[in-house]
Amino acid sequence: MSGRAVSRRSAIVSALGLVLAPATASAQDTARFPDRPIRLIVSTAAGGGVDAFARMVAAKMQTVLGQPIAVEDKPGAGGSFAADLVYHSPPDGYVLLASQPAPITTNPLLIKSLDYDPTKLEPVAIMSHIPNVLLVRPDFPAKTVAELIAYAKANPGKLNFASQGVGTTSHLTAELFASITHVKLTHVPYKGTGPALNDIIASHVDLFFTELSTSMQLHKAGKARILAVATKQRIPALPDIPTLAEAGVSGCESDTWNAITAPPKTPSAIIAKLNDAANKVMQMPDLLARYKQLNATPGGGTPAEMAAFIKEETRRWSAVIRAAGIKPE
Repeated sequence: MSGRAVSRRSAIVSALGLVLAPATASAQDTARFPDRPIRLIVSTAAGGGVDAFARMVAAKMQTVLGQPIAVEDKPGAGGSFAADLVYHSPPDGYVLLASQPAPITTNPLLIKSLDYDPTKLEPVAIMSHIPNVLLVRPDFPAKTVAELIAYAKANPGKLNFASQGVGTTSHLTAELFASITHVKLTHVPYKGTGPALNDIIASHVDLFFTELSTSMQLHKAGKARILAVATKQRIPALPDIPTLAEAGVSGCESDTWNAITAPPKTPSAIIAKLNDAANKVMQMPDLLARYKQLNATPGGGTPAEMAAFIKEETRRWSAVIRAAGIKPE
């Protein structure tokens, strides 16, 4: 073989090496995953349900995966601040999002100039499902849902409600309640459950559709009052509290769920490892016992099942947004 042919062959091999190297490295990275700590970015402030369940699940998942999982709270913009951060992170499985529904479902209908597409986030696992309740400040004059509705109609626009942020389940449930009962309520958005609960306790805000898991103890301690549960049936832990349907508000059912998602184009093999770890965690007796204490049920399932669930939830709450005439801010 001539020197010129050898030189040409070497150049071709070198070029092929440059083309193939990234793919080979990527495959190796996937096979080794995880080989360093993972960041789990929480879309709300500390003290709320997303943060609590994220920390419980992360603590268990890190034992399965063999690498630390650092939980970081990044609240703001109805969860979109955290979602945007994760969306634009490298798709290697080392930066994940733990969120309430809004940032991965309906926020495009509620926030102008959103710089990410939630439909492209990769589903990893649902962490938990939690019933929602109608919680009021401790000194609220109404003792029943019927009295609350009567009070709201007699004082249109004077009652305000807290939410975890624009477009969150707490916000949309209140809008659904208002549309069904034909009352006018004023929205006061917060950066998560914790700050909203603080203002309910201090009587700075009137009512809050929030998770049972974070309001049960407040109710029992008299720091706030649960008037109804937003479930089809009464909750065994609160046998004397009616459902909204029993209280005369049919069609206002709501629960909160929390989920883990990954950046777009994260390799399916990495998603599968994370999903497998999450499903193993959901079967651990001590975690299930803790969930039961919080009146929550575990998530789990496949990424495909989660994707279908998210699609249906997006459809359901998008209809509420349109019916309520909520415009993007």
